Amino acid sequence: MSTGPGQETDIATPPVAASLDQFLAGLGTRAFRFAEAGLRSRDDALDAVQDAMMKMLGYRDRPAAEWTPLFWSILRRKIVDVQRRQRFRLRWLRPEAEGEGEASLDWADTGHGPAQSHEQREAYARLVQALRGLPARQREAFTLRVLEELDVADTARAMGCSEGSVKTHLSRARDALQKQLEEFR
Repeated sequence: MSTGPGQETDIATPPVAASLDQFLAGLGTRAFRFAEAGLRSRDDALDAVQDAMMKMLGYRDRPAAEWTPLFWSILRRKIVDVQRRQRFRLRWLRPEAEGEGEASLDWADTGHGPAQSHEQREAYARLVQALRGLPARQREAFTLRVLEELDVADTARAMGCSEGSVKTHLSRARDALQKQLEEFR
């Protein structure tokens, strides 16, 4: 946005969606990947993202600048709720066996050749596996700060902790991921 000749604009400020619908539409895939990494189930991840988006509709009147940390906070809490429910759910009532959710992921990518697509899938699968091995708070800090590119303050609000805690969790997550993914380089 140009304010006039000789005046600079704040380039670091991310563009704000004109409507909540546009904001949610642009967030769907990333939110799904975040939820899937935490829940390890495609169906549960889809449900969690849908529930978080529905809850966001109640905050339509909030300023657009608050939507990003608010949405991630809602989704994170929803993931924790589903994880708690899963702990108490009887295993034999669950329709899919552990690990079957991985095979049903849609990895289609029409933009690349087979070799590059395979390498990307392999890299993504290793990253997801490494992320799943992290404690929940470290995984959340890494995903929100690095993958979603939220700043420290927004990440802290989304996670419900201090900025110092975000930095600590992120540092530990990076160290652990570096050790886990060292041989993949």
